[in-house]
Amino acid sequence: MFRAFIAAAVLFSSGLVFGQDAGKLGHSHLGSAFDSGLRSKPWKFQGLGSAPFPISTKQPEVQAWYDQGNELLHSFWFEEAERTLRWCLKLEPGNAMVYFGLARCGLNWFTIGQGPEPNLARFRDFLKEAVKRKSTVTDRERRYIEAWDAAWAKTGEEARKEWISLLQELCILYPDDVEAKCQLAFANIGQGSALANEFLIQQILKANPMHPGAHHARIHNWDDVDSAQAIASCELYGKAAPGVGHALHMPGHAYSGVGMWHEAATAMDSATRVELRHMNERFALPFENWNYPHNRDYLCYIQEQLGRAEASIQGSRDILRSPRDPKAPYGDYPAILPLIRAMLKFERWNDILDDKALPDPGQPMLAPFKQVARVIALTELGRANEARDMLAGLQARMQAMIQEEIAKNPSMADSIKKSAEEFAPPLLQVAEAKLLLAEGKRLDAIRILLNVAEKERLDREQGKVSNDPPSNPWPAMRLVADVALAGGDYGSAIDAYGKALAVVKKDAWCLAGLAKAHAARGETELATRYAGRFLAVWSGADPNLKLMNEVLALKLNAEPKAETLKPERPYNPDNLKHLGPSNWQPFTAPELTCLNTNGKTVRLSDFRGKNVLLVFYLSDQCVHCMEQLGAINARYKDFAAKQTVILAVSSSTPAQNKSSLALAPFQVTLLSDKDHINARRYASYDDFEDMELHSTTLIDAQGRVRWKRSGGGPFGDVDFLLDEISRWEK
Repeated sequence: MFRAFIAAAVLFSSGLVFGQDAGKLGHSHLGSAFDSGLRSKPWKFQGLGSAPFPISTKQPEVQAWYDQGNELLHSFWFEEAERTLRWCLKLEPGNAMVYFGLARCGLNWFTIGQGPEPNLARFRDFLKEAVKRKSTVTDRERRYIEAWDAAWAKTGEEARKEWISLLQELCILYPDDVEAKCQLAFANIGQGSALANEFLIQQILKANPMHPGAHHARIHNWDDVDSAQAIASCELYGKAAPGVGHALHMPGHAYSGVGMWHEAATAMDSATRVELRHMNERFALPFENWNYPHNRDYLCYIQEQLGRAEASIQGSRDILRSPRDPKAPYGDYPAILPLIRAMLKFERWNDILDDKALPDPGQPMLAPFKQVARVIALTELGRANEARDMLAGLQARMQAMIQEEIAKNPSMADSIKKSAEEFAPPLLQVAEAKLLLAEGKRLDAIRILLNVAEKERLDREQGKVSNDPPSNPWPAMRLVADVALAGGDYGSAIDAYGKALAVVKKDAWCLAGLAKAHAARGETELATRYAGRFLAVWSGADPNLKLMNEVLALKLNAEPKAETLKPERPYNPDNLKHLGPSNWQPFTAPELTCLNTNGKTVRLSDFRGKNVLLVFYLSDQCVHCMEQLGAINARYKDFAAKQTVILAVSSSTPAQNKSSLALAPFQVTLLSDKDHINARRYASYDDFEDMELHSTTLIDAQGRVRWKRSGGGPFGDVDFLLDEISRWEK
């Protein structure tokens, strides 16, 4: 689920804007492909690792920036890689390999085989420009361009086969080209033998033991296969690229895969803090950086595994409360899922039924998850009749949706039914099973849970499930074990818990269940061993959790004793505070110092205690700017009711603003920004083409940025702006 989400999230969406015609004010002179993305000057990063990619260039500075762009690409930092590579193009216009690098920001491991996907159009445009100029570069460089051109001309598996074939040819012809081998290592992931790909990765590491891309590829290569094989790279990737959140994040994947939950938490918490620190320093919001919500979701999951319920739930709520992208390709990050996952896992039944504790997800496709969680909560609270009615209503609505789709596409009826069955939330069946248990139909309930567990097994075998993290609270086999334990069938419980542990290594609930089952059978030695393993995992757990109390009630006098591949460092968030915050908070707005129509200095601090809608527009000659300001002005009273002032900033002089007939009807405060000083602070200036951009920023009463958007066209969804103010004030 999340791999598809991430692939979409790295491709920028433009939002609702007025006037996207090329050649208009605020739009790139280089073409529509340059209208999206970050448009302010890059900076020299620290801690990216070393991954040089020599290209044909006349300027050493271009090569240095190109290497930085390549290092960013190796850690999937696509938006910053594009910003860096654009600077190369400014320094050396027309360089074929720079265009190729820009194409890679969207045409990469995530998108191979997607065909004519609209969100890839501008990256294909970059590639076309590289192809036009391929005669100007070396044979080696030309082969890179041709490999991408041939592969992205195809779809599905044929595209990947073509990519692998041409990269193999490059590696054979240029055996010392580390970059070609690293690209091939990524292309090979999931396509055959992980062990064979490991030998290729080892060749890269022999040439460059701290190559960030090689360590990154190794972790992905063994993820969902045998994470233990990637532990060496888990220890080195973050050291190779300490300034990259994703380099700290990826080890958390492997550590989770082998049940080293304390190390996983340290990795994922570090990644989250480094990402947030960068975002706060560089004026970026969560929806502009796919790494942040993914990091935070994964950290929530790991905190659940460690019994840190409050931290996990708080983290999920912070994702929900963070700014939203109104036109994200696949919707906002599905933050309701980690919140539901934690609430179910820690049996927060009353919170699940409380709309304040568990709000509506805001995305229609996620609404059933909340309803299913409520069915389970009602069942567990002994309100089976209400639960049955709610479940029946939900199933009827889902069937109605299916019939609506069939009515639109009668010829695809069988396919629609099959897809609906395949993609129905497993929680729906779990809810049915729990209801059957409450109704005394134990065998029927077990049969359903075993069917869910079997589907999970088949999905894992077919690569449909990834460690990314899971949206479901538990492996279904653990629920089978719980039912067996509650029914006194201790042998079946032990067997089922063992199978569940093969899915989620060192899972605390399974370890606790095994301790209880063995204790019930009088097998004290085994019970004590599992209790000790459980206590080691939950050594920093919240007090008075039900599961901990149940294990302590066994009176086994067990001591915490971890059984992990390597000794772990206990997870201690206090030791990571120097890296930055772990939960998103609005950051302080940049300084604003402008002149009003009377030439008097106006500062942002003058409006402290009021919300501020800050709009940078181009001039009263820009038709689309006037449309935006007119739409905002029409809702002036609505903004005033929300204690929000409206500041409209341009490079026009105070005298020009005062005499403008076009601006005269507007009730907004008109401000003058000399030499675009303030526009640069608010990412409202294109440093590549030296021109102004449109931007819209929401600032709260404490002077903190809550939402922003900048680009070639002004943001025009006034309802969204008003809703966003209401949302953060709740």
